[in-house]
Amino acid sequence: MEIGRQTPKIIPPLCLGRFHISEDYGFLLPNPLKELPDHYRPWMEIASNLPQLIQSHQLHAHVNQMPLLDVQFLQGYKEQRLAHLVLSAIAMGYVWQEGETQPKEVLPRNLALPLVEVSRTLGLPPILVHADLVLANWTKRNPEGLLEISNLDTIIAFPGGQSLEGFVLVTVLVEKAAAPGIKALAQAVNALLQSNQDDLLHALQRLRLSIQGITRVLGQMHDYVDPDIFYAVIRIFLSGWQDNPAMPSGLIYEGVSSSPLKYSGGSAAQSSVLHALDEFLGIQHSKETAFLYRMRDYMPPSHKAFIEEISSVPSLRELAENSGPGQCLTSYNQCVEALAELRSYHIAMVTRYLIIAASKARSQRPNHLPGPPKALEARGTGGTSVLSFLKSVRDKTLAAILKPSGAMQSPP
Repeated sequence: MEIGRQTPKIIPPLCLGRFHISEDYGFLLPNPLKELPDHYRPWMEIASNLPQLIQSHQLHAHVNQMPLLDVQFLQGYKEQRLAHLVLSAIAMGYVWQEGETQPKEVLPRNLALPLVEVSRTLGLPPILVHADLVLANWTKRNPEGLLEISNLDTIIAFPGGQSLEGFVLVTVLVEKAAAPGIKALAQAVNALLQSNQDDLLHALQRLRLSIQGITRVLGQMHDYVDPDIFYAVIRIFLSGWQDNPAMPSGLIYEGVSSSPLKYSGGSAAQSSVLHALDEFLGIQHSKETAFLYRMRDYMPPSHKAFIEEISSVPSLRELAENSGPGQCLTSYNQCVEALAELRSYHIAMVTRYLIIAASKARSQRPNHLPGPPKALEARGTGGTSVLSFLKSVRDKTLAAILKPSGAMQSPP
């Protein structure tokens, strides 16, 4: 069966490899390196002991004694990605070692210069991002074993023990669960380009199943991450210095800029998965657009280019809308509904790990935990007012569901 719609111009097939995306691993960096060359041993020694150095309040002293190393000896993309993970993680620990009331407002040049240089090479900002903490921060205990949490370790960690490991590794598995969906998305795009409705419908079914799989995997967070530990211990080390009341002026990168620079902390909005789904399904986020688009600058440039490429292909939403009641409209709506369900589940999770945990921390602090962070109490580590933002994004997703008649619902 052919789609009754001609493409206005010849567009080459969408190939994941062209954007450094793996059919098996999705946006994850396949088999990240665990060690840098011996020249960079001073970095690795500090990064490998971050939890202990932070908890013993010794990280500042170790960083201040660290030699200034040239990044030119890094060979290849994977070494550069590991260097960015290592340096940005050290920077987060350095800034937040003493908590939100005493953040370091100057990053020393022996850390700032190589971090900024490798960031420029990779096209990433000089701060810990999702591409570091998750995409490049996993390793298999048994290389021949399955990609499952019992066979995974992080490469670099922060304070938080098993909850920190669980937070990172469940998110790794979420990205892995998205891989079949990203592959299906590319197949659906190519079916659109080839006007092949049978292939399109099969691809949309696989995409829906993958989105539902992401939601199921995300549920493992409850098994591996203690909300109190996440809120009171882990969260501050994911926080940035833009839209953060604890660091209103930003951070000075010594030797780079005499004025403070501002960068957002880690955020689920830095994952390319949801951006790709929104673009493909034609879901528009109005007042959230500025933050979401800014988060694309926190992604590897090839992943950002993939999202932009999706926006240039024929519109699935227009096809579903114009085709009237039928399989295309139904398949499109099922994908959008699955995405809305994923976002609703994420809202429930954020409510437990942020809102409820914050209330609990205010009323009764467990003795073994530090004081709860207050500057970002109702905000995400990226700096957004988290619940209102997530609910608005979810509601825009629900509004994208097409009525059976083919008429589009009016946005709220």
